[in-house]
Amino acid sequence: MVIKVFLASASGSTAIKKKQQDVVGFLEALKVDYAQLDIACNEDNRMWMRENVPEEKKPANGIPLPPQIFNEEDYCGDYETFFDAKEDNAVYSFLGLPPPPGSKEAGQAETPLAVENGTRGDEANAEENLDESIEVPVEERNGNAHGEEEEQVADGEEERGEGDEEEVADGETAEDGVTQGDEEEDTDGITEETQAQAEDVEEEEEEEEEQEEEDLQSEEEEELRQLEEEETE
Repeated sequence: MVIKVFLASASGSTAIKKKQQDVVGFLEALKVDYAQLDIACNEDNRMWMRENVPEEKKPANGIPLPPQIFNEEDYCGDYETFFDAKEDNAVYSFLGLPPPPGSKEAGQAETPLAVENGTRGDEANAEENLDESIEVPVEERNGNAHGEEEEQVADGEEERGEGDEEEVADGETAEDGVTQGDEEEDTDGITEETQAQAEDVEEEEEEEEEQEEEDLQSEEEEELRQLEEEETE
């Protein structure tokens, strides 16, 4: 199986060039067999890529941007999904390839099986130990008379103990009520201030993300315009 990477060799977008270099460089580092298919100089490559990218993966204008990655005829994804797979150590799974033995991804695939086997063994041992630990109660061997006497004595001691515990608990509850009220007032003030600061930081981050998305969209639109002009020429 050969991985196909569709890219634009004459792209004027810095963002697209960087993404293409990232994909190609990472595949070379993994020693994965791949082929670069240029859509800027080859109309057949461009049309094939556009027709075989799933509709739900295309942008609103219907024109997918490079790089687009395929395993033979099967669609793998674009740069964003490739980047996510790289971060999760799941590039081979993303490409539809078996991970080589000894790789980190292969180790992750083997770990769940080992855990499952170990869990089953522990459960079996626990069941055996439980069977061995079950013994016949003394009352059943010697009759219930001795057991009833012990229960009566225990009930009397529990009643006396409960009376003393209730008195102590009443005093502690009153003290806890005063302390808890003071702590709640301090906590409320700190929580409101912290929440306000968090909201300000979140708003700033959202504004920065929106600006970055707008800049990237502008570069992509310019690239599309250049590609369309090249097609017209």
